[in-house]
Amino acid sequence: MENPRKAKVLVVGGGGRCHAIVDALSRSSKVGKIYCAPGNAGIAQQAECVPIKDTQVEELKDFALAEGIDLTVVGPEVSLAAGIVDVFQASGLRIFGPSKDAAIIESSKDFAKQLMAKYNVPTAAFRTFEDYGQALEYVRAGSFPVVLKYDGLAAGKGVVIAEDLSQAQETLKDMLLDSKFGKGRVVVEEFLTGPEFSFMCFVDGEKVWPMTVSQDHKRAFEGDKGPNTGGMGAYSPVPLITDEDVEYSIENIMKPVAAGMVAEGRPFKGVLYGGLMKTPTGVKVIEFNCRFGDPETEVVLPRLESDIYDIFSAVTDGTLMPEIKWSSRVTLGFVLASNGYPGSYEKGHAITGLDEALALGDIRIYHMGTAVKDGGYVTAGGRVLMVVGSGDDLKSAQAHALKAVGCIRCDNLFYRRDIGWRVL
Repeated sequence: MENPRKAKVLVVGGGGRCHAIVDALSRSSKVGKIYCAPGNAGIAQQAECVPIKDTQVEELKDFALAEGIDLTVVGPEVSLAAGIVDVFQASGLRIFGPSKDAAIIESSKDFAKQLMAKYNVPTAAFRTFEDYGQALEYVRAGSFPVVLKYDGLAAGKGVVIAEDLSQAQETLKDMLLDSKFGKGRVVVEEFLTGPEFSFMCFVDGEKVWPMTVSQDHKRAFEGDKGPNTGGMGAYSPVPLITDEDVEYSIENIMKPVAAGMVAEGRPFKGVLYGGLMKTPTGVKVIEFNCRFGDPETEVVLPRLESDIYDIFSAVTDGTLMPEIKWSSRVTLGFVLASNGYPGSYEKGHAITGLDEALALGDIRIYHMGTAVKDGGYVTAGGRVLMVVGSGDDLKSAQAHALKAVGCIRCDNLFYRRDIGWRVL
């Protein structure tokens, strides 16, 4: 009997999240050739990198058609907001991810809040403003801290927790008067307290399959100090979040939102990411994303024991989902970032010691922003690498990852040593 041909897969994107997706696909028995556009220096070890930007939707479609790509998996939100799924589907290509209409759950904070209000999904009280004066008046009349969110996409930097009026005033000026992230509105939200966790689910219309939960660390420095970043590290699972919390989140948050999107004529297919918080009055939604989280994907997908190609196919084709199995091993990862991040930083600093770190075993190194120069790796982004260790418990996973980080040499990187501190 002839062996079935193995699939050709294209992954769109180029950061650590896409490296983790490529890594998971490389473990699939169904996948033969993996392409990644544009990819990065680390991804090039596991996939053929294609020099097409993640927003060049037409060029990506032409490449997929020319190469006979069997399935495309989309990493970043910018590609989804640009309508890549619609363009690929119109050409008869299989693609994993939500349509432009459904991606609005991330590209508009106001849409997401209105949806939650309509379908009784627990979230912080809010109001949306276009006018600077009205927004300031509303904030002045309320209490601090207060959460200010730019309505559109802002690469994870459009949320400010204002501690006082002067900070709120400055932020509202940035967002509404100076159009720092572009012309847009601002959502003003009540400040909630409690441990945050990331809950990603595979979604096909009203059907929801949960992934294992994880916790990200957003602030740049130890003890949750400093500016917000795209994420400085993560771990999975999260002992603070009980099975009851997860069950509540599926039944009262993820399923009603998936059903709500269908009712609104925007059925969601792909990964729905719930940024949730366990408040003193129960689990509430902080935000939704329309794709895999970064850096959470780098600690969640290493724990997946099922074949990810089968999962992607079931969602894309609307077919029967195989059983999704997770390892009981704990994963914890440190992000190594360029000095100065999330502000301005230098590029081109040499990185050595990666092979030494990997030789420890039970270590994965995902490249977030690297390039190759003179045959070696150099820094090429704000977040550069994510070093993920596995262990039987959080403490051993952390110690293992730290040991690996200690092997890596570069004169322009910093990292938080306290990833997992809320539990440890």
